Amino acid sequence: MTHEAYLKPFETLFGLLKARNLHVAAAESCTAGLFSATLAEIPGASDVMEYGFIVYSVDAKDKLIGVSRRTVEDFGVVSEETAKEMALGAAERAGAEIGVGITGFAGPGSDGVLPVGRVCFGYRVFGKTFAETVDFGDRGRNEVRRLAAFRAAQKLTILLRENACD
Repeated sequence: MTHEAYLKPFETLFGLLKARNLHVAAAESCTAGLFSATLAEIPGASDVMEYGFIVYSVDAKDKLIGVSRRTVEDFGVVSEETAKEMALGAAERAGAEIGVGITGFAGPGSDGVLPVGRVCFGYRVFGKTFAETVDFGDRGRNEVRRLAAFRAAQKLTILLRENACD
């Protein structure tokens, strides 16, 4: 995929956010800020971006965005429950209407529990929280990260359109 094609869902998301005067905050673990960095490539991104949190460790997730250690213990750091708390925490901490949480296992190699390429997403859109899990497969660490950021932009666009608050 060309970089121009890769940017398309981010440009679409930016357009929707800007047209509705909405702001997004991201809490990123396995993507390590790639979602935020890609959105920031679009001129005017500061009109729609609030905060970006890179929260790799459980400690960072807890201290910076309020993810419950109990949630991580009960469901795992790579879980829809954790991803939803990440999205909610990012949105609340930033005072943003939209939040996204991305947590996963990009590899390399297997940890014996999670499949390489599993990513859980949480989305906070107009007071509702959504989650999904996508198994991208063992495509290499950086490709999983790219695909996860791309998917988050695509899914946020879908959720904004489906849950319009006009």
